[in-house]
Amino acid sequence: MASAAGRQIDVCNGDADGLCAVLQWRLQWLAPAVLVTGLKRDIALLDRVQAGPGDEVLVCDVSLQRNRAALLRLLAAGARVRYFDHHAPPDVPDHPNLETHIDLDSQTCTSLLMDRHLGGAHRSWALVGAYGDNLTGVADALAAQTGMNTGDSDRLRMLGEAINYNAYGEEESDVFMAPARLYDTLVRYRDPLELLQHESIAQQLDALRRDDLRRAANLPLYWQNGRASAILLPDAGWSRRVIGCLANELARAEPEKAHAVLKATRGDAYVVSVRAPLSAAGGARELCHRFGGAGRAGAAGIDRLPAQDLDRFLEAFGATRWGAASRAAGADQAIDTP
Repeated sequence: MASAAGRQIDVCNGDADGLCAVLQWRLQWLAPAVLVTGLKRDIALLDRVQAGPGDEVLVCDVSLQRNRAALLRLLAAGARVRYFDHHAPPDVPDHPNLETHIDLDSQTCTSLLMDRHLGGAHRSWALVGAYGDNLTGVADALAAQTGMNTGDSDRLRMLGEAINYNAYGEEESDVFMAPARLYDTLVRYRDPLELLQHESIAQQLDALRRDDLRRAANLPLYWQNGRASAILLPDAGWSRRVIGCLANELARAEPEKAHAVLKATRGDAYVVSVRAPLSAAGGARELCHRFGGAGRAGAAGIDRLPAQDLDRFLEAFGATRWGAASRAAGADQAIDTP
């Protein structure tokens, strides 16, 4: 719960999962807060934060592995930090000012961790985050358990996918709206269904997303075997936006296969998004880590794959034992500290 003294600072990934996790917290604990966020690949967000005694920092859906040094700096400066995440961490610091809610289960996301912590107080926004994070089956089951009809859950899915689509790009000019500005619109509504009635932003984003997906559908597969496939996108504004949601669409269309979406970048390299098979959601993080990337068991990425490593990556991608690697690494553990 927010304290009366000090500043409130919210830090999150700019995708659906991160924004919806923070939004749930702020709907529960109303207080003026500074939001620090960015595009999907803006991961080292705690480097931007200055905080000290009396300040409270909420961190959602941001890799502790990539932010550990900055976290230790904030704790040493006297800030109190609450950390909600589902990415693989290094050793979690043991500090009286740190409260962690970390669960690496491939069937959860940060919005669902926040939903669990708040006892379902803002369940509809948690569903938006889960749908955006491609946990469609989990979200559908939770929506049905809540008593939501299919029409409403379909609308929440559209909103989640639209918010997630808006987070992908190499710079803010690639996306329709900066994630921080989008959050300012979302947080006005306690109910996302009400937002859909009064705002056109979700429909605008959904139309752009579908248009970008149509462009990608015209491209042939670059590589495939019986268990996996890869598609290569050109370097363009539409491809920078669509890379993540295209990977999710491919995973849903062929849930027994793994999928990689690669996009050419300047400097003779590629950006890569990897999805493990939905039927065996594990191994993506380990694969991408071998090539300097990061992520989760079922969905991971590489910010820069040198062109000379492309064949080596595809060979490793095609040989990955999906599902087994994640479980062997203990990906289903949960970490909670008070």
